[in-house]
Amino acid sequence: MTPPDAIPSSGLERRERWIADYRFDLRLREQGTVVAVGDGIAWIRGLPSAAVDELLDFADGSRGLVFHLGRELVGAILLRETRELTAGRAVYGAARRLAIPVGDELLGRIVDPLGTPLDGLPAPGCRTHQPLDALSPRIVARDFVDAPLYTGTKIVDALIPIGRGQRQLIIGDNGLGKTTLAVDAVLSQRGQGVRCVYVLIGQKRSGIVDVIDTLRKAGAMEYSTVVVAEATALPGLKYLAPFAGCAIAEAWSAPGRDTLVVYDDLTTHARTYRELSLLLRRPPGREAYPGDIFYLHARLLERATRLSPEYGGGSITALPIVETEEGEIAAYIPTNLISITDGQIYFDRQLFAAGVLPAVDITRSVSRIGGKAQHPRLRAEAGRIKLDYLQFLELEVFTRFGARVEASVEARIQRGRLLRELLKQEALSPATPELLLAWLIGFNENLFDRMEASAVPAALARLARAVRESALRLDDPREKWAIALPALLQATP
Repeated sequence: MTPPDAIPSSGLERRERWIADYRFDLRLREQGTVVAVGDGIAWIRGLPSAAVDELLDFADGSRGLVFHLGRELVGAILLRETRELTAGRAVYGAARRLAIPVGDELLGRIVDPLGTPLDGLPAPGCRTHQPLDALSPRIVARDFVDAPLYTGTKIVDALIPIGRGQRQLIIGDNGLGKTTLAVDAVLSQRGQGVRCVYVLIGQKRSGIVDVIDTLRKAGAMEYSTVVVAEATALPGLKYLAPFAGCAIAEAWSAPGRDTLVVYDDLTTHARTYRELSLLLRRPPGREAYPGDIFYLHARLLERATRLSPEYGGGSITALPIVETEEGEIAAYIPTNLISITDGQIYFDRQLFAAGVLPAVDITRSVSRIGGKAQHPRLRAEAGRIKLDYLQFLELEVFTRFGARVEASVEARIQRGRLLRELLKQEALSPATPELLLAWLIGFNENLFDRMEASAVPAALARLARAVRESALRLDDPREKWAIALPALLQATP
């Protein structure tokens, strides 16, 4: 990484520095020739010293990245392509690796994987650059995940908690609310000191605009950067998008900041990598994916971690999204990502069709390390309801067949249905940790038992307003919460 004080702050200063350092000398530069070009791939003859991941400059202004080394030809993925790029064009090795401008100047900006602005504003005046492909932190540089990262989704923060530095997979069929949960997680970081990077890979422009508009209206762009490689972009840009987002986050986590990166989604990324690999004649494996697809995603997600204080103390929390088909989580890419990450949040189509939103199936969802980072007050209260909810799901099956149940069992079923109503949540309305603790204690204290299910949303709205206006905090004793809750629940709207 270039030291900040070594980079001139203006174009004039850079030109003066270049003139002052210029020396007359013999310079050797390898030159190759484009043999064929198409589908975002260029085949080049020459460049005997080319190395994988080395940048290439084409004579027409195009740019490429060495992706394949053959006996006679070099295969490159195109990062920028002009209409003049044809067979016979000269190609020069740049003798450098791809890096992206990083820093606080990217806050509120929308860029492509190369750092080029897409929001119509001038290029960000970043003083440092970060390599897109870097090694993950060593074991000695990592620390335990011990701080919570609140997503604002009640069922996740209560039953599937996430810690700062964790890799939590969001998995499910298309159109079930995976992106909504990720956007809610970004919105919930307002005022929490967490920098966010949202990576959109191969999405349609309409979907990209919706996500950006939501972040802007909520004021989340103040602490966020959006990296976009839309569906019409070159395959090379879609392949590099998640690595660019990770590099931006690493520049913030190195000095000690907490960051959140959303990869939306890695299914498209895997398909893009398969496309590039097949075009470059790499041997296909299972489902035509190349054999190193597991290594590709592991290399990316292993960079998300919590650093020890000796190495800065920052963290990168990763929320990769993967799409399934007909709920098949045993497919190749979902299985790979489940084995790489520290847990998954599974979206179920049947729950979505039944109107249970968010449609998170807790029987298939798990957080392997987030529970250790959960606030002690929340962990104590949520631990009591998780068992109740799982038992309710089992008991509810009997009621579907009209089977008679005992009065005690019927009471548990009614209580479980009430809990399901409490866990429901409108889209793009993240809940605070204080509200989460309030209704958890209220449920465990049986304050909702006599309430009709239809009255739960209004009661939660009153409770949210009352908690926001009260002086109650997470660290307050449970007795203080239990005494105040009846009055808070009866507060007028």
